[in-house]
Amino acid sequence: MATLSVLASPAYFSKQQAIHHYKYEAPFPVHEHYQPQLISCKNRGKEMAEKSHQEGHPTKAFGWAARDHSGVLSPFNFSRRATGEKDVAFKVLFCGVCHSDLHMIKNEWGISSYPVVPGHEIVGQVTEVGSKVEKFKVGDKVGVGYMIGSCHSCDSCHDDLENYCPEVILTSGGKYHDGTTTYGGFSDIMVADEHYVVRIPENLPLDSGAPLLCAGITVYSPLRFYGLDKPGMHVGVVGLGGLGHVAVKFAKAMGVKVTVISTSLKKKEEALEHLGAHSFLVSRDPDQMQAAAGTMDGIIDTVSAAHPLFPLIGLLKTQGKLVLVGAPVKPLELPVFPLIMGRKIVGGSSIGGMKETQEMIDFAAENNITADVEVIPMDYVNTAFERLAKADVRYRFVIDVGNTLKI
Repeated sequence: MATLSVLASPAYFSKQQAIHHYKYEAPFPVHEHYQPQLISCKNRGKEMAEKSHQEGHPTKAFGWAARDHSGVLSPFNFSRRATGEKDVAFKVLFCGVCHSDLHMIKNEWGISSYPVVPGHEIVGQVTEVGSKVEKFKVGDKVGVGYMIGSCHSCDSCHDDLENYCPEVILTSGGKYHDGTTTYGGFSDIMVADEHYVVRIPENLPLDSGAPLLCAGITVYSPLRFYGLDKPGMHVGVVGLGGLGHVAVKFAKAMGVKVTVISTSLKKKEEALEHLGAHSFLVSRDPDQMQAAAGTMDGIIDTVSAAHPLFPLIGLLKTQGKLVLVGAPVKPLELPVFPLIMGRKIVGGSSIGGMKETQEMIDFAAENNITADVEVIPMDYVNTAFERLAKADVRYRFVIDVGNTLKI
């Protein structure tokens, strides 16, 4: 069977993290197109962190940071920039814990610059706005997701797809316009350009709403873009974790028939009884897979570990779409002939632009969609990461920053 290697290319690997004078040997095969985006930040990391500390952001801040690839977090004093004319400053109340945070604190993608203050599912209350801010006022409930900047001049930015901008600036571990390292939401305060701030509707709980800023938009965007949002369609969701469980909720709210696809029968009751999926499929059961062959309009694959794609492609109807939103470190094998013979598509998707992220949050509020979360204190975060590495969470950790971050 003819196959292609599918390489992970999530939004985390952005040009703003690259040092073009050094070649980075990635821990997995990398197409030459992505080499500039995956160059190690080690040589510049210390310099950037030092600049951020010493040159003078005037606002004192406090959070928890990882200092090396052990990934162990501990209290960390740093500073934020002063609130600029287009900036929104807010007190952080809750911050979700994403699997990509685990990759970043351990430098598993080879792009981390220490110290790393993780966190990109950040919600809180506005404390100050700049003189030219138009959309927010003091007291508003707001959120910041995976990015806090982009070039505003490329085709992607013009098309409200800032997440695909070559110069996208990550909320944590990125390089801001002034050359300083960006620090995420495991901290007491945030400052961000209003363009990258989302309004949180009053009826959306902040704790269980926070993960939607990453997990929610990661599954909402491909459902919309690939046209898998039409009532009566049949969509499969692979993996019932932090991404998968909200994919089920969004797809159901769109009127789609949802089948959860899992390697384990033990999640069947959870999928059907708690989340309300219409059916459940064990991917390791050949009889079940054969019976479901050719029945799905599309599949949202949320799995971030290596797994076979061939059985999933077999579930698709002619012209069906398999969309990958997980980010396996190792390349996956992609069988070509089943795609050719069924005119099937394998695609990818990474978070969403700011316009779509606000749309997603509003849709979630209108349809009472939140993540299933375990709220934890800040000093539990290292244990939480250990549990997350073992998939021991149902389904997302959220840190109660406002009440438990102690200086």
